[in-house]
Parts: sequence; structure tokens; C-alpha cells
Amino acid sequence: MKRNVMFDFKGGSPGFRAGWFLLLGLALLFAFLYLRYSLFPGGIDPSVKQYFPLSLAEKARAFNFPLRVLYIVQFVLEVALLGWLLLSSKGRSLYSRIRKVGRHYWSITALSVISVWILVQLVTLPFSYYGYYWLKIWGFSTQSLGAWLMDYGKNAGIDLLITLVGGLIFFALVNRASRYWWVVGAAFFGIWLVVEYLFWPILISPLFNHFVPISDPGTITMINTLAQRAGLHINGIFVMDASKQTTLANAYFTGIGSSKRIVIYDTLLHNYSLSEIQAVLAHEMGHWKHGDVIHGLIAGVLGGFIVCGLLAFFLKPWLPKINQKPPELWAALQLTLLLLLFVSNPIQNAISRKMELRADSFSLQLTGNLSAEIQLQKDLAGTSLADLSPPNFIVWFSYDHPPVLTRIHALETEYYRSSASSKK
Repeated sequence: MKRNVMFDFKGGSPGFRAGWFLLLGLALLFAFLYLRYSLFPGGIDPSVKQYFPLSLAEKARAFNFPLRVLYIVQFVLEVALLGWLLLSSKGRSLYSRIRKVGRHYWSITALSVISVWILVQLVTLPFSYYGYYWLKIWGFSTQSLGAWLMDYGKNAGIDLLITLVGGLIFFALVNRASRYWWVVGAAFFGIWLVVEYLFWPILISPLFNHFVPISDPGTITMINTLAQRAGLHINGIFVMDASKQTTLANAYFTGIGSSKRIVIYDTLLHNYSLSEIQAVLAHEMGHWKHGDVIHGLIAGVLGGFIVCGLLAFFLKPWLPKINQKPPELWAALQLTLLLLLFVSNPIQNAISRKMELRADSFSLQLTGNLSAEIQLQKDLAGTSLADLSPPNFIVWFSYDHPPVLTRIHALETEYYRSSASSKK
């Protein structure tokens, strides 16, 4: 393990060089456009005033502005760090030291994985802290700094364990299944997704919050009525003590099989009307009815095969035909994954936005209460300071939920379309 493997565009085929230039070019273009529209978002859509005061829209712009800018700055710094590890003399020196300290292949490999993880954490930690600080000064975070650090430490520990185990499995695959490692790797990733979907809600989530079955009689009656209308058997609706971390309200549908459940923030139950809670539950039942978690899982598995196939192409310089692949391969993998996931954001988010609009439509059909549906959207957007008039590019690139005006207009269109159809 004395050899340093360096990235070399000139040594690759024209198709390989074109692929890397395309990937880097798309990432830089998207980053530039995201930053441009963050800095200069344009005027606020006049139709906002139909539902919200203009002062709220301006306040929401002020809240979201630094978070968007820092998102791109963090991305650029992560790319720069990983590029530095692979291309610079200091990066070569670091890997030389790792080889001297580790001595044996698997200890060198483990040290490489851990070293890259630590360096990335050092870059991203200030941004994570600023996110907490920004939410705190705007009144959204209810955590003390100590509580936030505790949660951060738990997340970091889980992430390091998963990264180390995943890294060692990855090197075992590229060494033993050299030609078809990406197929086996994609299969492993699919298995991991199923395990994560099945066990995360019952093993990992409780490390951060308490989950108790919903107990309010009025809400239980409402749930049973909604479920009966929807033709669903709902056996898992839990309340999460989100108020220990945030003032924001939310609900989500998660899990598969026996771990399938709807989770409601206690902030939603305490601060929203019963008709709005009904609209939220009906929305989550829409995800349940349409099998969105399963569809997301299938899309994730298929996406895993596509990404692994692309990795096999982009990682060629770090995949020499030797039995022990170089430790630099891990930094190359992280860089390539970071770029691939960044440029594929629009595809992932477009699928998610479609699912959310479909769940909204299902909720409206189930409740028939347009005013409550719209009031819910207004309250959620207002209390979270969601951008009421986001630039189209930022929506296209990074929104996994449609903007509030889009959701309101879609609800109104659905309601009046259904009303017109029923009169015929």
C-alpha cells in the first residue's frame, strides 16, 4: 500500500473526461443559479396579498435568505475539501501518513474512511450550528445549546457507525467483485433501504423523541371516521414530543410493514384547530392510501442502481486492476456522490412534490372542507416563515413540497372541478 493514486483527466478516455466535465459543469451551473436567485429573488407575487399580508412575505424572505446562501457555500466547501484531498500535495501527504499509521490494508482503509468523515464534519459543523442559532433567534428552536449538542452528537455517532460499516463493505465489494461491484453494491443499498424504512422509526427515532399512541378521544373518533371513509385500516398514529426541539408543527407518514405509522407533532395538536388537524391526518392518509413510502422505496432502489452504475464510470481512475484498491477511493466516492446527488435534486424533488399534491387532493376529497385545507396551508406557512413567493428555479431545484400558493391554488382548482362534476 505504498502507491498514491491521483486523478488524471489526461489519462482517461474522451468519454470519461466529457462525463466529468458535464457533472462538474452541471453542479457549478446549478450552484450559481441557486446563489443568484437567493441573492436576487425578484419581486413578490402580487397574488400573495390575497392570502397573506405583504409584511409576512418580506419577513419570510429575510428569514430564508441566509439559509439559502449558506447551503450553497457549504456545498462548495465540501466539494473543495474532497477535491483538495484528491488533487493536492497536502492530500497526498495525509494519505501517506494514513498508510504509515495503519500499516495493514484494512486498518488503512478504516482510517481513511474515518479521516474523511472527520474532515467533512469539521467543515459542516459551523453550518449546522448556524442553522440552530438562526432558528433560535427567530423563535423556532426550543432547545438549549446543550440539548442541541446532545442531539448533534447522537446524529454524528450514528452517521459515523453507518459510514464506517458502509465504507468497509464498499471496499470489500470493489476488491472482490471488481468488475460487477456496482451491481452488488446497488443490491446491498436496496437491502439497506428496506432495513432503514423498517427499523428506523422504532429503533433510531426514539433516541431523539418520545412517541406515544394518540389518546385524545375526539381525535381518535375523527381518525376512525376518516379511515372508514378512506377505506383504510390505520393501526399506528403516534404523537411526537417535538416541542422539546421546535415550535414548528408537522406530521409525517413513515415506515413499512409493522413499523408503518403516522406521526403528529405535539405542537400541531396543541396549536391548531380540530378541522386543521383533520386536514393534516387526511393528507397523511393520502400518502398511506397511495403507498407513497413503498413507491419512494422502489424509486430509491432503482435510483441506487443508476447511481452505482454512474459511480462505476466516474471512479475509474481510483479503481486500478489490483486486489487492494487505494484508500483515496473513499474520498473520490464521497466527491462523486456529493455531485451526483446535487445535480439530481430536481428529479428527486419533482417526484416528492407530485406526491404531496396528490395527498393534498386526497385530503380535500376526504374532508370536503376547502376552508380548513386553505387555513391549514396559511397557518403552516405563516408560522414557519416559508417563502411565500420563492423563485421558480429554487422551487424546481430544492423544494420537496410545493410552495404554499401552488398548494392553495391546486386545492381550489380541485374543489371547484369536483363541485362542477357533481352538478352534472
